[in-house]
Amino acid sequence: MNIREERHRQYRIISVLIVDDHPLFRDGLSKAIELEDDIRVVGQCSDGEEALRAAQRLQPDVVLLDVNLPTLNGLQVTRQLKIERSQVAVVVVTAYHDSQQVLHAMRTGASAYCSKDITPDELIAVIRDVADGLYIVGDERLSERDMKTWVSANVEAAAGPYALDPEDHFVPLSPREMEILQFVVRGLSNKEIAKVLRISHQTVKNHMTSILKKLNVQDRTQAAVTALRYGWVRIQDTDSESTR
Repeated sequence: MNIREERHRQYRIISVLIVDDHPLFRDGLSKAIELEDDIRVVGQCSDGEEALRAAQRLQPDVVLLDVNLPTLNGLQVTRQLKIERSQVAVVVVTAYHDSQQVLHAMRTGASAYCSKDITPDELIAVIRDVADGLYIVGDERLSERDMKTWVSANVEAAAGPYALDPEDHFVPLSPREMEILQFVVRGLSNKEIAKVLRISHQTVKNHMTSILKKLNVQDRTQAAVTALRYGWVRIQDTDSESTR
């Protein structure tokens, strides 16, 4: 144990809230974290809205959360957490590691972005670092000032939907476009979508053209994959809608 770790153990306990819709992952993460004397898991949640309520009630130092969550995605949760309590450190832990997604997460207010294949020891180190006010991007440990510089530089180089302002709530599509994209994920054709929504076939085509342009993708399949990958649409959500 190094001097820095010893200081943590002696002077503070870091409280952690875990947010993920997979119970096995949550439990495994909790067990790994609780092996540490200076870190305590104070709660677990399975969806975005529950996470906001729990964070308000438990006041954790660090929130570990997935991007692809029910009710609110991880980036929406991150933004709201930072609005309600700016000092909380948010660590996004996800199966998807994408440079644009990393950028948007950090712009939103995340303190770190980690792949789910991170080792327990590495994650423990990240938790301690972000609790100390540092930001983690890949192997880099950045101060708040360095993080702002990193974000500014990468925003200038960004293309597609992630060049948008984070005020756009992380989904660069209108409510109607999102509705259509949900039907696309379910496998409906333009004609079928038009029938369900009671709009013209041409109107659906116009919306699809706009969706492809905003997401910077070439076809419907890529649009659906993008929506699923970034947590804007969930297979479970679309399945439940189809049974109503």
